[in-house]
Amino acid sequence: MIQSSVNMLPMRYMTHSVEPVQDDVSTKNMQWLKPFLIFFFSLLSFTTLYAQDTQGGITGKVSMVDGQPLRAISVSLLDTDRQTLTDDDGNYHFLNLNAGTYTVKLQILGSKEIRLQVEVKTGEDATLDYQLTKENIQAIQEVVIMKNTNRFSKKESGFVARMPLKNLENPQVYNTVTKELFQEQVAVDLGSISKNVPGAGIPMIANQGRVTFRSRGFETEPNARNGVAGAAFSVIDPVNLERIEAIKGPSATLFGKSVASSYGGVYNRVTKKPYNNFGGEVGYVGGSWNYNRLTMDLNTPINKDRTALFRLNAAGTFEKSFQDIGFTNSLAIAPSFSYQINDRMSLLLDVEFNQAKGTSVVRFNPYTGSNKTQSIADMKFPYYKNFLSDDLAYETQMMNIFAQLNYKVSENWTSQTIVSRARSTINGYISAINGKTDSTASAQVMVGTTSFIATNIQQNFIGDFRIGRFRNRMVVGLDYYNNSNHFDRYHTNTKVFNFVHPSADFRVNQNTIDALTATSAFRRENNSDNTYAAYVSDVFNITDRLMVMGSLRIDRFQFKGVYDITTGEIKGGLSNSGVQSGPYGQTALSPKMGIVYEVLKNKVSLFGNYMNGFNNVSGVDINGNSFKPEYANQLELGVKADIFDHRLVGTLSYYNIKVDNVLRTNPDDINYSIQDGTQLSKGFEAELTANPFDGFNVVAGYAYNDSKFTNANPSVNGLRPALSGPDNMFNFWVSYRIPEGKLKGLGIGGGGNMGSSSYQTNTQTAKVIIPSYKMFDLGIFYDQPKYRVGLKFDNITNEKAWSVRLTPQAPSRFLGSVSLKF
Repeated sequence: MIQSSVNMLPMRYMTHSVEPVQDDVSTKNMQWLKPFLIFFFSLLSFTTLYAQDTQGGITGKVSMVDGQPLRAISVSLLDTDRQTLTDDDGNYHFLNLNAGTYTVKLQILGSKEIRLQVEVKTGEDATLDYQLTKENIQAIQEVVIMKNTNRFSKKESGFVARMPLKNLENPQVYNTVTKELFQEQVAVDLGSISKNVPGAGIPMIANQGRVTFRSRGFETEPNARNGVAGAAFSVIDPVNLERIEAIKGPSATLFGKSVASSYGGVYNRVTKKPYNNFGGEVGYVGGSWNYNRLTMDLNTPINKDRTALFRLNAAGTFEKSFQDIGFTNSLAIAPSFSYQINDRMSLLLDVEFNQAKGTSVVRFNPYTGSNKTQSIADMKFPYYKNFLSDDLAYETQMMNIFAQLNYKVSENWTSQTIVSRARSTINGYISAINGKTDSTASAQVMVGTTSFIATNIQQNFIGDFRIGRFRNRMVVGLDYYNNSNHFDRYHTNTKVFNFVHPSADFRVNQNTIDALTATSAFRRENNSDNTYAAYVSDVFNITDRLMVMGSLRIDRFQFKGVYDITTGEIKGGLSNSGVQSGPYGQTALSPKMGIVYEVLKNKVSLFGNYMNGFNNVSGVDINGNSFKPEYANQLELGVKADIFDHRLVGTLSYYNIKVDNVLRTNPDDINYSIQDGTQLSKGFEAELTANPFDGFNVVAGYAYNDSKFTNANPSVNGLRPALSGPDNMFNFWVSYRIPEGKLKGLGIGGGGNMGSSSYQTNTQTAKVIIPSYKMFDLGIFYDQPKYRVGLKFDNITNEKAWSVRLTPQAPSRFLGSVSLKF
């Protein structure tokens, strides 16, 4: 027995030298310990098996009235103080429960608290499903329809109206581009994603990498993020995007007049949110001009009850320009954290960090002193040449921080508190090329530092209640916005060069520019402003099919003035043109009204709206009267449809936007301005997403826009504004994915974007025309549960095209992608 016990010891004890007496003691101890350990582990195993045999669990699914799953719903066991969240399919579960009766509580924002009793039997799992008995769209919590037949049409949003309002109930037009669509298209930047928005046109890339689109004839930037201002004057990587929402028309009533909104609308970036399962994806995209991109999407619960969730998205991109020089390298990191603090309160923290280094894209400003009509296609400005150098690079850094706290005050009211902080910095060299004659030009290079910091704090109270038999959905909000800008930069101009026949040794480089800064003009200043606003919006159901919306915003803008860093003083007074650099304030009212009638309940609705936007204008006229804010007012009529079980979703609308109080040169004194200018923008838009049969999807859009100055300076009066984009634009994407069988997931897709001619310059005496374009893409993909591969050919006809800043667009490009899912 003793020998047997000794043999059971590890080798290191057997070879260790000890005194004989001590060895005898150790052996005796082991004799006593062995049967005790056998008994202890046997008892533990028996207890575990017995506990598993005598314990049970509760599983269930929470769904909407139409059967769609509700995710991220708080589910708690009142008797045990345990809590969890439903997953993407609406499922939840509690394990290791003793037999007995339990009370399950469901807390759905925007709905009455639900308490259900269930009995757990020994060794069994009790099933407790719950389906809402009446229509409910979650207030605050983002609506995610996980199993929509039409995978490219996910319209429901908590951001557009800031309240629980379905697309068919909303009198405003908005387009969505889903993650599923731009993944299938291997769209790796915001410009490629925006091609799916009717009327967006060819994206304009600014010199520091930021992208700008057209919307109803006006420039619109993607500076809203999760419904609030999230300005980014730099590269924005789409790695953390769930979808893009293109909200059409003047939208200042709910979004303010800050950088988030323009007269054309709002581009809202909806970011990915954590979910309560472990999963993720890693991917690589490679292609033409040494394009390399690595991406990661990792999600995990971080506590046992899965009420604290974490998600991390990241991307690194490296690419060369298709021109003879130029590059962009960028890194994006976007962590997101959500926590269901209790059944009434939840917290979301979301961060975007982007860092990039690159060279300016070509921005060409042609010589127009010859007073003639000319086309960029005929100017002989080189399409594939950049006259600068790779050492003239800029560096940008962007940090956006977003925090949202939701609290269910009562059955009918929810509180939403949002804090958003956005910071962008630009360092280095940013350039443009300015024409001097029909064949010569000079490079203008901006050198130095620019930074932008924006802080947005909102408090919203969102209600869904009845007055008598009439339903009201309301948002009441307070909004504070601070904008702070810093400039410390030089503006240099190089010697004139011939761009038609450039000399072999001509190249503008860093040494050339640095030598010129000593005699260059400079801008060294700080400026900031505060905006204080309050708004209310109510959707009143006259019947279950007829709804009216009434909204109003009061906005107080206070400009703090321009601080001159060199002199240490606040600039004051007026320039000769009446522009004010000292402090001033303006108050604006912004109304919004709408009406919706559902001709077929939950299928077809007719709508009309009146919407308003405004812009603060500084200065005084020749008589010393302060200028008023500039206003844009829109009237719109249309129809929305969601029919054949979501297989056909579309919108048709006609709009008319009139901008008043536009400044124009005083005809009696060119040193001053008068505020009686007007601009008109009207048009028609159509959007369609269809899934006529399984596996086949169509996305299409058409936009017609007629814009002109109606009372303006004689040089442009009656003409279409330059930079407003084409008046006719069409986009489409058609794809088929095999839905069943051995080749399930294999698919092919193709699409295109077309636009009529437009203007970079458009005056009575000089016009620079941008030619019409037709650009087509083709893709092949194979999507499986554990991986996805794709091939994409952009601009397969090698079409030459230019943005409104006359930036040449890339010729034919090939991209290949592979992703592993887990």
